[in-house]
Amino acid sequence: MTEIATPATDSLSRTPWDMKEYQPHHTGTPLIQGEYDASLATLVWANGEQASFPLIWLRDHCACDSCRHPQTFERTFMLLDDAALTVQQLSLESGNLMIEWSDSHLSRFDAGWLQQRRPSDVLPETPVPQSRAWQLSHQTHVTSFGDYMAGGEARLGWLEALCRDGFAVLDDGPSEGGEIDQIAATIGPIRATNFGGRFEVYSKKAPNNAAYTPIALELHTDLPNWHQPPDIQMLYCLANDADGGESIFGDGMAVAEELRQRNPQAFQLLAETPVDFRFADERTDLVVREPVIHLDASGKVIEVRFNNWIRDSLRLPLVKMQAWYAAYRQFWSILREPAFRLHLKLEAGQMVAFDNRRVMHGRQSFDPTTGRRHLQGCYVDYDMVESALRVTARQLD
Repeated sequence: MTEIATPATDSLSRTPWDMKEYQPHHTGTPLIQGEYDASLATLVWANGEQASFPLIWLRDHCACDSCRHPQTFERTFMLLDDAALTVQQLSLESGNLMIEWSDSHLSRFDAGWLQQRRPSDVLPETPVPQSRAWQLSHQTHVTSFGDYMAGGEARLGWLEALCRDGFAVLDDGPSEGGEIDQIAATIGPIRATNFGGRFEVYSKKAPNNAAYTPIALELHTDLPNWHQPPDIQMLYCLANDADGGESIFGDGMAVAEELRQRNPQAFQLLAETPVDFRFADERTDLVVREPVIHLDASGKVIEVRFNNWIRDSLRLPLVKMQAWYAAYRQFWSILREPAFRLHLKLEAGQMVAFDNRRVMHGRQSFDPTTGRRHLQGCYVDYDMVESALRVTARQLD
């Protein structure tokens, strides 16, 4: 091991160095000591923390203008190139780390940046909250349209709720039409489907979907017949004067977890058995075969595909068919329990946003002869919601 000289006590102040990162890293204590060998550099900070970094990792993360694009911050250094990974000199400067490699390339590393990224299996902090299942007793997050559009803490709180609960409400907005485009623009591009980009929800004379009729809609997720169903759905109310038409919502994550508690075998059957979903009209024929409940690698519920209108013919072996129907009916019966259903009579100027891949939505029937009921809807990608949340949090920092 070659030891790095320890700076004098009176030189323990630290000057932040730019690492071409949007994530703040100009915090942390100075580096005071270190050593290196043919493969590792071991560093010590003034607060006593210590970490070892592979030399190849340090060379890979050089932030100079030759290794990172000065405008886009993207990595331009190619790890497979004949770059030297032997240290010529390693020193501490302004409380940070500087390495001169054997090919004379110079790399500079901010001490706070290194402290944040020391090798560990602990994930870095993120402003994006973990998802949380909810029932009727849940307190819905509501923000005014004006406060959200102004940005800042109000927008951040609303985006946090949408990521955490899969459900959030805006109210007190105008109802002239097109407001949903303004809201979507604060997040990202509208995701188009076979129903277009922005869609109009009202009773139509020639509907190609039950949503465009006045009939009651059982709780469901939209477009489970897609390999990648839309993530976030937004529905903005322009008018809701007709008799009936109350909106209903239910967290599929909570329903699935309740089924797991009551009947683990039924839960596992719905999570392991792919079934067919299909939407077809004169111009479209979209088909996919997926389970009703989707789990991640740890067994957590991350998605529910439930839509009785576009569930296609059930193609299963005879010995499995009856058990699947029993499991499906039990899931559905839990979904109909009052504790898992949130009723909301939308008013003009209100908007609901929900995670379509976990939160189911529906409505009571309405009478179009008694008044006008008109919603505007669209989908946006969950990735862009997380992006908007991170950017908003960074701006507030």
